[in-house]
Amino acid sequence: MSMEFIVKVEESRPASDGKPSAGPVYRSIYAKDGLMDLPAGLESPWQFFSDSALKNPENKMLGRRQVIDSKAGPYVWLTYKEVYDSAMRMGSAMRRRGVNPGDRCGIYGSNCPEWITAMEACNSQAITYVPLYDTLGPDAVEFIINHAEVSIAFVQENKLSSILSCLPKCSSNLKTIVSFGKISDMQKKEADELGVSCFSWEEFPQLGSLDCELPPKHKTDVCTIMYTSGTTGEPKGVILTNGALMAEVLSVDQLLFLTDRVAAEEDSYFSFLPLAHVYDQVIETYCIYKGASIGFWRGDVRYLMEDVQELKPSIFCGVPRVYDRIYTGTLAKVSAGGGLKKKLFDFAYNFKLGYLEKGFPQEKAAPLLDRLVFDKTKQALGGRVRILLSGAAPLPKHVEEFLRVTSCSTLSQGYGLTESCGGCFTSIGNVYPMVGTVGVPMTTIESRLESVPEMGYDALSSVPRGEICLRGSTLFSGYHKREDLTNEVVVDGWFHTGDIGEWQPNGAMKIIDRKKNIFKLSQGEYVAVENLENVYLRCPLITSVCRTKRMETIFIEYYK
Repeated sequence: MSMEFIVKVEESRPASDGKPSAGPVYRSIYAKDGLMDLPAGLESPWQFFSDSALKNPENKMLGRRQVIDSKAGPYVWLTYKEVYDSAMRMGSAMRRRGVNPGDRCGIYGSNCPEWITAMEACNSQAITYVPLYDTLGPDAVEFIINHAEVSIAFVQENKLSSILSCLPKCSSNLKTIVSFGKISDMQKKEADELGVSCFSWEEFPQLGSLDCELPPKHKTDVCTIMYTSGTTGEPKGVILTNGALMAEVLSVDQLLFLTDRVAAEEDSYFSFLPLAHVYDQVIETYCIYKGASIGFWRGDVRYLMEDVQELKPSIFCGVPRVYDRIYTGTLAKVSAGGGLKKKLFDFAYNFKLGYLEKGFPQEKAAPLLDRLVFDKTKQALGGRVRILLSGAAPLPKHVEEFLRVTSCSTLSQGYGLTESCGGCFTSIGNVYPMVGTVGVPMTTIESRLESVPEMGYDALSSVPRGEICLRGSTLFSGYHKREDLTNEVVVDGWFHTGDIGEWQPNGAMKIIDRKKNIFKLSQGEYVAVENLENVYLRCPLITSVCRTKRMETIFIEYYK
């Protein structure tokens, strides 16, 4: 195998002492001389934000659409200086409320300027922020508040009632609630009776000041604890340090610099993927580092594409379901245009695809056809997008190919986990043969495959297959208060992802299976969950399939 996009840094290991064999250790070709190091003096993501605010105080930073009489208007923006001043006051107010460096602050709500402001307020004071969300079950918020010992929480208005309802079981830790907007006297009274003080978004910063002294910060400090579903039924708190988060952001920048074009002040990003998850949070932190602007969706999937059309972003991160809808919507429009237009589109598609397959970069594959034919299809995302990223689940190969041909932008499919601080593999947007793979390791990560004999996967065979194992500077520091679970997945310095990968001849990784996705039926047969999901999803009435923790049941969400 040529492995042109990765380099070997360690030889394979035979099976011994009860441990399965493991293949060679590889790095990305872009990190062949060593994994990326953080520059000296960089200690906290707060520096990304404060440097951007100092450099371009009047640049647009966070925007949302004003809704008047149920009609959404244009995006209205907060500048870097306005968000900086707000974060400084909020951080100072937190200290006045007795929240100190290393303490935990919850953030509960959908993506909006207040979410990012609260995050930066925590960063300013070296306070660990803990995203709260209820998709892990009705008791998840209560569990996370108690498990992480959250003492203050910033909460979206429509989530206030649910956080107040769990206060009787959480008030030994949680002492302050700050609404993203207003808070009623009745709600304040209800919380006050349990010894919890509530503030509106306007009231809280009045407790603080702009000239408070900021505490020292260190790259080893815990930046965030992100809870993710656990096989035991209880969410697991993934500990991510300042250093891990910054290294992830700088690795994104390094790869874009080497293979595409980095983000800049004129770029804008459309924020709709949950900020409570690491994928969106890393990309937004990257945009802040580069001084770009972030526009938020309205929080309603029915208006998602309308918000995109209004913002006209240049950077778009999606998940396969969103890209699949763009794919089917575009094809429907092409077919509706009549036979002649369909023939022209098909000719242009196959012509450009041929040149992409020959190795031409996106902008040189068919520039004339981009202007004449594909300019219309790229309007699906507003017409300005130049970087498309896909993650969270495998992107179907036909959808990836379609977007690479018709969107007039590079598309990179990535793979990662909360435990790897987001992306640990990424395909290179202008390398067409990486279609259908998750690409090469990020420049902070080394990877190898470990054999899984019970599933027939051999990391030492001519086509190496096995469990993907990771080592590097963007890995988590363990599960909060669960050393036992940490030791299960981190063995000899290697994080075992539970995903089965296959090295491709060019050095890209393809995800082919999940280690624990097989369960035994009562009659003794083994069944792969993905196969069942794929059968269910062929039904046009089904929008998604959701597994329970122990995979004994599959829930199906139908179109209403």
